[in-house]
Amino acid sequence: MISRQFLRENPDVVRDAIEKKGVEGVDLDRILEMDEEWRDLKAKGDDLRHERNEISERIGDLKREGKDEEAESAIERSQELKEELETVEERADELEDELEAAMLEVPQIPYDGAPVGEDESDNVELRREGFDALRDMPEEVVPHYDLGEDLEILDFERGAKVSGGGYQFVKGDGARLEYALIQFMLDVHREQGYTDVFPPIPVNSRAMRGTGQFPKFVEDAYRIGGHNDEPYDDDDLWLLPTAEVPVTNMYRDEILLDDDLPIKHQAYTPNFRREAGEHGTETRGYVRVHQFNKVELVNFVRPENSYERLDGLLEEAEEVLRRLELPYRVLEMCTGDMGFTQAKKYDLEVWAPADDMPEGPDEGGRWLEVSSISNFEDFQARRAGLRYRPERHESAEYLHTLNGSGVALPRVVVAILEYYQNEDGTVTVPEALQPYMDGQEVIEGHDPVGEAAVGAGRKE
Repeated sequence: MISRQFLRENPDVVRDAIEKKGVEGVDLDRILEMDEEWRDLKAKGDDLRHERNEISERIGDLKREGKDEEAESAIERSQELKEELETVEERADELEDELEAAMLEVPQIPYDGAPVGEDESDNVELRREGFDALRDMPEEVVPHYDLGEDLEILDFERGAKVSGGGYQFVKGDGARLEYALIQFMLDVHREQGYTDVFPPIPVNSRAMRGTGQFPKFVEDAYRIGGHNDEPYDDDDLWLLPTAEVPVTNMYRDEILLDDDLPIKHQAYTPNFRREAGEHGTETRGYVRVHQFNKVELVNFVRPENSYERLDGLLEEAEEVLRRLELPYRVLEMCTGDMGFTQAKKYDLEVWAPADDMPEGPDEGGRWLEVSSISNFEDFQARRAGLRYRPERHESAEYLHTLNGSGVALPRVVVAILEYYQNEDGTVTVPEALQPYMDGQEVIEGHDPVGEAAVGAGRKE
């Protein structure tokens, strides 16, 4: 969250950020009024406490001087002050809770120079990579959802039968491909200086609040043992939507040392989200699903280094796509599409050539986001109590957090199945992944199983 002091000193900047990010339902004037009342109450409480301390000191002197009547009056005044102070402090505590809840609804301030826009159409394309030497592909590329079922490596029907829409089985060489991608990505990022973390999958409400998922995105989360529209406590558990949540909260309410920074963690996890969106080609298949694998990169850095580290984090995520030799592009996100918690954000979008979509490249196909690389500055640090001490004798300060996917797997699988597709319906395994698949060079598919396959003429 932003600090209340920043809000007091820069209300117009905050108001502008709310408008540029398209955040609704924030009553900034009411927040400022509550903050002013809270500060007045704190000042009044200090005055009452000071007066009561002075009277307490006088009571002893009056009793020693034999001025019992004056001492009794002082005692009565001290009791009045105590009761008045309790009323003031009770109201101040109520306002503190209200202010804390209200400030959680205020978005991060975009960095100076961020592209201003309302939605994804206003994002700025910085560059495209990998289009200068495209591999030979079939004249008609089969979409991954059809090819995956033909090869018997993706099974959406049985996934829906077991868990509902938005779930799938990844089978045989498809599963091997996904396992290979996970290990490949972890190895790439180890080379870049990342330390592995295997975090808990359930995370509590306080952790979700610490990274900014709550309270804004409660409806997108999977709650354990309750419904999303019911009240929740700090200790209630949720399936993690991204490893960003547990890894960022590892050091919650701790003070790190300057020598500890920067800290670079990577974590592989399954992730769970109630993905919203219209049905159809845009979301069909393995593009928008409720459970997916991802390698997440989380950085903790000194404030003065965070934007340099953001560029480094972008480079580290790109390296995965470069080694896989997948064409992609880099976007800088506009204020309206940047996100609630981000000060600056890049997206990596891989090219999937099968389905032509508006705003796709001249070569046809569509863009699929596989990584968002974000600098949160001290926004998450304030919510989660993440601080460091620049020098042992100095006061602790809030550090900066950054993260990015390194990268999300399903859409990379989609891109491989479509871009590395061959005329005979097989798929070439990217050279970088072949060592992780015991040297396998081609995915040829598997025979279907069950009587349904015989009836459909797919199995003799």
